[in-house]
Amino acid sequence: MKTVDAALQARLRRHILAAGLLACTAMSAPALAQDAPAPADDPKEEIVVTGSLNALPLKDVGTVFGFDKNLVETPRSASSISKEQMERFGITEIYDLVAQSPGTFTNSFFGVGGALDIRGTPGEVYFRGMRRLDNPGNYPTPIGASDRIDIVRGPASPIFGPSKTGGYMNFVPKSARVANGKYMDSAAGQVTYTGGSWGKNVLSADIRGPGHLGTQEFGYSLYAEVEDSGSYYRNMSTKQTILQAAFDTDLASNLRLEFGGMYHDFKGQQNGGWNRLTQDLVDNGTYITGSAKPLDTNGDGQISHGEAAAANGGLGLNPFGSAFCSTPPFSNPFGGLTNACLAAVYPDMGLTNVGTAKLSRRDTLTGKNDRLDNTAKTGYLDLIFDAGEDFEIKNQLFYDGYTNINENTYGFSQFHDSWVIEDKIVISKTFRTDVGKFAIQASPSFRYTRFKHGDDFNYEYFHRVDLTKGYDALSDRLLSTECDCNYTSYLKGHYSDIGLAGLADLDFNFGLDLTLGARYDYLKVTTVDIAAKLEDPSSAASARGGKGAWSWSASANYKTPFGLVPYVTISRQSTVVAGQGAEIYAGDVTSGAFISASKLYEGGVKGTFLDNRLYAALSIYKQTRTDRNSQAIVTNQAVETKGIEAEVRWSVDKHLLLTANYTKTKVYNLTAIGSGALFSFFGIEDLKGLDPALFLGGQPIGLVPIANKEASRRAGIPEDLYSATATYSFDNGLAVAGSITHVPSVFSGQSQVVKLPAYTLVDASLSYATGPWLFRAVVKNLTDAKYFRANFTELFGSTIALPERPRSWQASVVYKF
Repeated sequence: MKTVDAALQARLRRHILAAGLLACTAMSAPALAQDAPAPADDPKEEIVVTGSLNALPLKDVGTVFGFDKNLVETPRSASSISKEQMERFGITEIYDLVAQSPGTFTNSFFGVGGALDIRGTPGEVYFRGMRRLDNPGNYPTPIGASDRIDIVRGPASPIFGPSKTGGYMNFVPKSARVANGKYMDSAAGQVTYTGGSWGKNVLSADIRGPGHLGTQEFGYSLYAEVEDSGSYYRNMSTKQTILQAAFDTDLASNLRLEFGGMYHDFKGQQNGGWNRLTQDLVDNGTYITGSAKPLDTNGDGQISHGEAAAANGGLGLNPFGSAFCSTPPFSNPFGGLTNACLAAVYPDMGLTNVGTAKLSRRDTLTGKNDRLDNTAKTGYLDLIFDAGEDFEIKNQLFYDGYTNINENTYGFSQFHDSWVIEDKIVISKTFRTDVGKFAIQASPSFRYTRFKHGDDFNYEYFHRVDLTKGYDALSDRLLSTECDCNYTSYLKGHYSDIGLAGLADLDFNFGLDLTLGARYDYLKVTTVDIAAKLEDPSSAASARGGKGAWSWSASANYKTPFGLVPYVTISRQSTVVAGQGAEIYAGDVTSGAFISASKLYEGGVKGTFLDNRLYAALSIYKQTRTDRNSQAIVTNQAVETKGIEAEVRWSVDKHLLLTANYTKTKVYNLTAIGSGALFSFFGIEDLKGLDPALFLGGQPIGLVPIANKEASRRAGIPEDLYSATATYSFDNGLAVAGSITHVPSVFSGQSQVVKLPAYTLVDASLSYATGPWLFRAVVKNLTDAKYFRANFTELFGSTIALPERPRSWQASVVYKF
């Protein structure tokens, strides 16, 4: 009891000390301001470079630290992609952003572009600076309604709260105000229709303008998008509706209200890609055919959980290492399986009518009844009080929620019904003296998340279906979401985060700029398993607990007389370890593993030259999760990442814009290093010496040995990545654009037995503007490169991979008014 009391007293002393330091900072800054009269407040002159498509980082953004700084002045590796870039290059999904920004190559998460992999690990998505619920592959994140997308590499600043190690995308929606913060004089907008390969059909419209409600003046921005498209892949389609609105109004001369939201209804499918993966399949398209043996004993056309569990005399379809074949010598490094054992002990795992065929890239694991349905709702309400003399109080209220159901015929299903609400107050004050400009922020916040989540993955069999034939009673699994029974996990709960952050920016006139910040979060979690829904009710548990975490950051940059700005950043950022539906499990609450932290060491140099027409940046970093045992393998991995990122953007003149990027990334799985092994599904190339026809009706599983740090490298992420873009606009309204990305070969999975080939991806566009009309044609994968994307490499990488789409086209007609 004395130990607990002492710990509480120590914690209180730390809190009082932190509060005292914050108060001292607030008091010392005005004292400094009194030493000398403040110079006149000279607002920054907005720099406009014609022909740059707003690609140059000259405008202030608050994406990284919340201060009004442009990306050159910000001591972190970050990039912005403007709406003009997205339109000119025909960017329609997050995978297209790889050519525009370093550090952003993304593996497939069952074909759904939910969030980028940034610095080799799953990233996050922010909306106007507020963190959304995790979306690894719940739905494709819409980008058409964005005015700008900021990509920040590395964990977020303390002012934004707990965040992941890799980084985040911040979506800035179309605003109800124009660049100078005023309302528009009149309404303006556009209507766009886009058609293309494989039945692509997208209709969108947006309008912005001023309005009046009685005597109250306001600005508005409305966006709508409707899509009904087919797909290159069989049994896939996309139907979605996106509605977005933003409103601004001045309630008083010093009080502004901004509110709005987004509604996104998506209906599509996940895509696991090719099963029965071999190097011969990747290199030559040679596929092992054959039908699985019947398990449907009741004749309903589906394999139930009980029927799968009863296979092979109750041993099931997932042999684990040498559990039931323990006679040495073992013929493979992963366990004691032999051909004789498989034939005798696991006869139901065999295939019949085995042969080979050339497999079309269009034939993938998606079945006719597969679905991924997601409805996301996002809303915000900001009140901004300007007290004058550079003193501002902002209250940000934010909501994000989704309902999701995901069904895959090979044996995986899942649902989420989760939402989050956050209220954050940011108190900002800037002091100007003859020494420099000094800004401070204090930000208390409260974030509350409620989740309900269930999934079904104990009987997940990629290989039972012969992709040349499609699903039938031999391969169609009865899913938990279909019978509302036998879930692997089914839980609900909630958690809250009370946070307090302080940030200071000390910008001295002689060129030095220091940015210092700290934050404390206290999280309380309650989670309960619903035993009646579980296949194994005895595994149900519940837990309640709380835990605090500190975050801090320290950055410095120096503006040299010759345009270069070197910088360095050191930070520690807490992170909440939650799952795909924002869920936290009882075991993680009990162990305290629901919250961890990462450390970042980053240094670099930036600069603008040639009258701000040329921007260049180089960064070197190392970032590491502090706790290798706190890991959600899908959403928040415990990794160490080292790398280099280089970026150049050059607006040569009003006609020509050039960009180039280089990324060097090495990602190590710390959990695998610590345990010396990583759990995995075993593929054909893992089990050398075994006849695949004896086990493709089931799924051998086991531990991949991790002998050294190099063996822990995350698969699918290229070590060196090169990209470049160019666009030229003629004076007659014609414009051409192109991008090129070179990706070297990578391993598809953690066991490093299948290698996906290197490729060079080329996209090109041609547009013509005349009067209010704009016509644009885009060709993606211009050279028809054959390439693959690795899929969930830690668990499934050696069993499945996604063959990417061949050459395709899309054309848009835009009418502006």
